[in-house]
Amino acid sequence: MQTSLVDRAAALLGSPVSGAAALAGGDLSAVHRLRLVGGGSAIAKQGPLVSLEAEMLRAIAGSGAPAPKVLAVTEDLLLIEEMPNDGPLATGWDDLAQVLQTLHASTGGAYGWRADYAFGRVAIPNAATPDWPSFWAERRLRCHVSHVPAALARRLERLADRLAGLLPSNPAPVLLHGDLWGGNVLVSGGRVSALIDPACYHGDREVDAAMLTLFDAPPARFFDALALTPGWQERQPIYRLWPLLVHLRLFGSSYAGAVEAALVEVE
Repeated sequence: MQTSLVDRAAALLGSPVSGAAALAGGDLSAVHRLRLVGGGSAIAKQGPLVSLEAEMLRAIAGSGAPAPKVLAVTEDLLLIEEMPNDGPLATGWDDLAQVLQTLHASTGGAYGWRADYAFGRVAIPNAATPDWPSFWAERRLRCHVSHVPAALARRLERLADRLAGLLPSNPAPVLLHGDLWGGNVLVSGGRVSALIDPACYHGDREVDAAMLTLFDAPPARFFDALALTPGWQERQPIYRLWPLLVHLRLFGSSYAGAVEAALVEVE
């Protein structure tokens, strides 16, 4: 497999590649570091939706936020530049707040994205809706109802029915990273070198902020710098529910407690 990957990458790059080494992670796609003849490296990602990921990376870069350069892409192979990643996220919170302000200054004409996406077997529907509560209800909550236990499905339905009174009706449809947990933020020298592995769409900017609290603990000054709309703390568990439901479906019952906790906060 690696020989085939090396040959394909070399043909796409127009320069020789001396080898490929699998990188840690890769739960949803195969990821390798390519060694380029003459020095340097690149990252290769293989999967059925990499052309959409390339579009998303270009959208992030187009906003002015840092993202790896797309070197080449086919229907199932994406080659991007390797970005420095030699510091902990804890050193980059201040810069990340500024990066998100830049990213979120880019807006779209509607909530959603031009195409659906997926994390492995879990579909991410992105068709536009006329208002934001409808988008979150239909595209981020009800889409899971047929895939979870009946008792949880009923609770999701009840919450979806209430969203018009819990979420803003028409927040600015900003460009979201869409899967912004700490592992997708590369930091070097106290600054964000790149946002990687996006699942972009347009929506409420509070979504990206909420997702950063899944596995990390951003300091208060990070949220102060974002200057979110009052009431954002109460909306965070609603926005955390979607990635938690995705994790429940992908990785099993170890995420059931976190889903329960988020639901309890909003019921």
